[in-house]
Amino acid sequence: MNASNIDTNEVLVDCQSVWKVFGANAPEAMKAVVERSLTKKQVLQDYKCVVAVSDASFQLRRGEIFCVMGLSGSGKSTLIRLLNRLIEPSIGKIIVKGKDIAKLNPAELRKMRARNMGMVFQSVALLPHRTVLENAAFGLEVQGISKGERNRTALAALEKVGLADWVERYPSDLSGGMQQRVGLARALAADPEIILMDEPFSALDPLIRRQQQDEFRRLTKSLGKSSVFITHDLDEAIRLGDRIAIMKDGVIVQIGTAEDIVAKPADDYVADFVAGISRIHLVKARSVMRPVDDFKRSQPQCDVNALPQTSPDADIGELIDVTMQSDGNALAVVEDGVVVGVVTVRGLLRGVAGMPAEELVAA
Repeated sequence: MNASNIDTNEVLVDCQSVWKVFGANAPEAMKAVVERSLTKKQVLQDYKCVVAVSDASFQLRRGEIFCVMGLSGSGKSTLIRLLNRLIEPSIGKIIVKGKDIAKLNPAELRKMRARNMGMVFQSVALLPHRTVLENAAFGLEVQGISKGERNRTALAALEKVGLADWVERYPSDLSGGMQQRVGLARALAADPEIILMDEPFSALDPLIRRQQQDEFRRLTKSLGKSSVFITHDLDEAIRLGDRIAIMKDGVIVQIGTAEDIVAKPADDYVADFVAGISRIHLVKARSVMRPVDDFKRSQPQCDVNALPQTSPDADIGELIDVTMQSDGNALAVVEDGVVVGVVTVRGLLRGVAGMPAEELVAA
């Protein structure tokens, strides 16, 4: 699929009020949760069951990288395994490309996994006695694809991840980052529309990890793929995600862009997570600008059309640069030739400091 022609509004995965309860008494516990609204702690005490995912709802759109972030035990890895039915949900629906995967028979489920969803785990689990090419082609081999065809397809996938010169080597010859790329090539070889990533880079050194993150985002976007990416690292989620979901105790606490999460945390839990994150390259002009009419009332002598101009998507770093190069104390935010807002120096400073949106209006 041409990445420039994709319909970014198309929903590929629709997760609808999904729950997962583990334990011998899971059916009874799930019934009690629905009827009596028991908490996770009460379920554990009364039924000896664990609520791993609680009423999770989200959509994955075509061409999107959707990051699910949370600490250990938050339910994020359980959630991603529910998406391709490696784990059965207790209740709720998961719709993949318009099909309720709970209704698929075993053959249909295998076909869906093979053709629509690729998955890369933290432990890439390469077969040590097989070459890089054979490992990349393994999923196609399981599908019964002929050796010649699967090797051609696997080689093309390895070329995409920069490992074409390593096809005859073995996993023991590769670094950790290279092994992860073989795992990604194995997933890409089947040409899935959706790639599920479960903390694939968490064991890598920081520099290699950043390189892998950048390469994954570049590759995903250039190929027009969609991805659900699990991580416990907020910096990684911000670096990769078009949208981010933050989980706590099995609950999705907030879903939004990196700017939404950092500038408008839903609660104290999210606020604590983002407290140390720089807003310089995340918060945009549209989030710190004042309405034009409001600015004119406070500055009636100022001609907003004569102010230095910027775009709604300019980040705080860019706004600071433009402000420092001008003699004024305000910038006009222009979209389609029309001034849609004004960024004042005071509003800019409050945006850097992370002031609430309602306080920015008065800045």
